Amino acid sequence: MSDPQLTTVEPPRTDDAGDGTAHGTGRTRNPDENAHARRFSPGWIVKLVLVGLVDALGVYGILAASGVQAWWIVVFLVFALALVNWAYFSRRAVPAKYLVPGLIFLLVYQLFVMLYTGYIAFTNYGDGHNSTKSDAISAIQLGNQVRVEGSPAYPVTVVLQGNDLGFAVVQDGKAVVGTADEPLAPAQGATVAGQQVTAVPGYQVLSFADIAQRSQEVTALAVPVSEDAADGTLRTQNGTIAYVFAPVLEYDAKTDTFTNTQTGVTYTASDQGYFVSSSGDKLEPGWRVGVGFSNFTEMFRNSDLSGIFAQVIVWTFAFAFLSVAITFFLGLFLAIVFNDPRVRGRKVYRALLILPYAFPGFVAALVWRGMLNPRFGFVNEVLLGGAQIDWFGDPWLAKFSVLLVNTWLGFPYMFIICTGALQSIPGDVTESARMDGAGPLRVFRAITLPLLMVSVAPLLIASFAFNFNNFTLIYMLNNGGPQFVGAPVPVGHTDILISFVYSIAFGTGGHDYGLAAAVSILIFLVVGLISWLGFRQTRTLEEL
Repeated sequence: MSDPQLTTVEPPRTDDAGDGTAHGTGRTRNPDENAHARRFSPGWIVKLVLVGLVDALGVYGILAASGVQAWWIVVFLVFALALVNWAYFSRRAVPAKYLVPGLIFLLVYQLFVMLYTGYIAFTNYGDGHNSTKSDAISAIQLGNQVRVEGSPAYPVTVVLQGNDLGFAVVQDGKAVVGTADEPLAPAQGATVAGQQVTAVPGYQVLSFADIAQRSQEVTALAVPVSEDAADGTLRTQNGTIAYVFAPVLEYDAKTDTFTNTQTGVTYTASDQGYFVSSSGDKLEPGWRVGVGFSNFTEMFRNSDLSGIFAQVIVWTFAFAFLSVAITFFLGLFLAIVFNDPRVRGRKVYRALLILPYAFPGFVAALVWRGMLNPRFGFVNEVLLGGAQIDWFGDPWLAKFSVLLVNTWLGFPYMFIICTGALQSIPGDVTESARMDGAGPLRVFRAITLPLLMVSVAPLLIASFAFNFNNFTLIYMLNNGGPQFVGAPVPVGHTDILISFVYSIAFGTGGHDYGLAAAVSILIFLVVGLISWLGFRQTRTLEEL
């Protein structure tokens, strides 16, 4: 039997797994304390702040969208906010924390853009057809007005709120103020001297010098008298006296027609999105309507556009194919040369050859634009001894210049991938071929090139797709010039399909978004088809 005086009692201890007991204290920690500590950890607080910022931005978007009655945006934002909060505050949604951001960006920047482009392609959206029919009716009434006979003369005060000009007048003994977007409304707290407003809270009163400086904007300004466009607008011709102008065209909602009160001509709504008279005269603006496949057939039906469109297609394919072929064979040649161990200083040469790839493409295009300037460019003045060659004035020279610059920009990429592919080919394979009596060309054609294409072919397809849509080079180098003479849209001889789309949508000749969207879909289909066929062909190389 042991001596009782030598027996000691150890205090309770906890293991390292965190079972809730305190080491050496004999006190058991409350599990709620651990949960409370984890809940308010620094990481949780940071997450709370970030999600709170996302929620605040989303609520702002919901309020802004509901103000313009864009309910589909409201529904999407509510769904997105609910998804974000569930993913980041639920302990069982760990995978969703990584998937939700990518999913939302995919929906907004990929799926929505594709669907909206498809929708626009089947409409007449563009200049003169930008909005709804009700907006077009209001715009027609506001844009076709004459001074009301016997209209009182209002001493007007020209005011400014932000960037919006407005008029302040005394109407029926009360000060009212309005802008082009906001009809006349009571001006609370306005100061009136006699029959003229001298100050309006929230507005800056323009002096005579300010009015003279912005005279064109002031005389063009039309402030609606009320919410009803038929009541007319307030306008001024000198910035001091304003009159009421009423619409010349009266709209009849029952017959859906406009009637000119001066000439009696009637304009009837058509299915093409505008009001048209019996003689074919149209009222501007129109409204957006569906036009079916007319945008897709416009490039082929319109005789003025079909020939130019065909030339743009041919040049786009030629540009993409030649760019890939030239840069690939040049990069492959340089890779073979500098892969030879007998070449001294290979690392230095490789670093120098990669330099063009290090410069941003748009910067390099601008530099080459200056170098090829016909009057004082480096190429003409220095390299060619003062020659007067218009590199961008002649269609064929312009195409050669574009290919030259794109070769300079693209061959370093091909040089890099070809160098890596060559170094991955086993040396014993080529050595066996040489021992069997194959010459250098035979080894390259039968051994090196097929093995090289196994890894390079997908990159060549990607390069073709990139050059097929190489908008930056065309736009920055010569803006697609020289221009086609008499073309219905601003398009040039070196424009490819993507820059052709840009000219249609944002060029100086007009803004036809429907036609531009249709061409964009055609580009997508062409690139997708070529990529699919190319990848199918590259499968045969895998048998090697």
